Amino acid sequence: MDRIYLDYNASTPLAPEVIDAMMPLLQDFYGNPSALHWAGAPVKELLRNAREQVASLLGCSPEEVIFTSGGSESNNLALKGFYFKNKSKGNHIITSKIEHPAVMNPCKFLEHMGAKVTYIGVDQYGRVSPEDVEKAISEETILISIMHSNNETGSLQPIQEIGKIAEKYGIAFHTDASQSVGKVPVNMNELRVDMVTIAGHKLYAPKGIGALYKRKGIELEPLIHGAGHEFGLRAGTENTLLAVGLGKACEIAENQVEKNELKDLTNYFWSRLKEEFGEQVLLNGHPEERLPNTLNVSFVKKIGQDLLDAIPQLAASTGSACHAGSIELSPVLKEMAVPEEVGMGAIRFSLGRFTTKDEIDQVLQWLIKAVN
Repeated sequence: MDRIYLDYNASTPLAPEVIDAMMPLLQDFYGNPSALHWAGAPVKELLRNAREQVASLLGCSPEEVIFTSGGSESNNLALKGFYFKNKSKGNHIITSKIEHPAVMNPCKFLEHMGAKVTYIGVDQYGRVSPEDVEKAISEETILISIMHSNNETGSLQPIQEIGKIAEKYGIAFHTDASQSVGKVPVNMNELRVDMVTIAGHKLYAPKGIGALYKRKGIELEPLIHGAGHEFGLRAGTENTLLAVGLGKACEIAENQVEKNELKDLTNYFWSRLKEEFGEQVLLNGHPEERLPNTLNVSFVKKIGQDLLDAIPQLAASTGSACHAGSIELSPVLKEMAVPEEVGMGAIRFSLGRFTTKDEIDQVLQWLIKAVN
């Protein structure tokens, strides 16, 4: 065990099945899916099948799946596309203070374009209150965007409750589910959402591919204008190679998402950390309502990055930034009101499909040596 990877929330390795599914497109299927001849037809069929695989995982129709270059583009299309198409109805957007920059920065851009944005705070677990969302609604509100799960702490948001509020007021609702899809069930109708962001490299598909679920009836202005690809919402010849990879990854996820092995392994890791470090280690995020693979913990009065620097063979991450000897807490932990002496010791361990119990035991030994 020279090196151990516990940063699956940052990016996942390609699943072997995904590589196998993509290989024919690197060799035999090179036609343009829009072409009407023998070279285009099989590629169009592969693209259609990939769209159906994504739709099956989400519980929606294939026509509601738009392939994009990843989570950032999906978020931008949802936010900017909806605002520019619907701003005649109102100019107010509601989001949270702990969103990924791929939501936060489009919102800040839209503020320069005339939008008014309300940023909702979170509780000690990093969760948004549905009541706070409802209080923020005005006659000008046209869109709510709240992430499904936080990428740092793994805390799951009460999306279904917020979706009911959005329905009640006739407001469109978007959720960035980049971290959630493939880890927990993400069904469009159960969540009561209108748009959902997916990032391929978070669920064992390649980087550079993602999707946006858009409910029928929701109108968007395209970000990329050209021919009528992706139902007129994203011009440019489709990247069938990567779309097939995403489709296969979604098919695998659909068969594995209800299994508890990863949750059991994460819980084992947390119980062993408490056993070894006692009150020296604290959990950041909700104890139950969080992603089954994510463990964000603080080693009290330690510096998370120093601990990781002492274990170069371990891949994990901290949300804090180090500048000339000072520590700047992660914005997420700041919003959760985590004290500095606790937050500066935060490390996010995110487990994945290929993580083993032996690896967790090895990481524990490395941590014991680094902390002590």
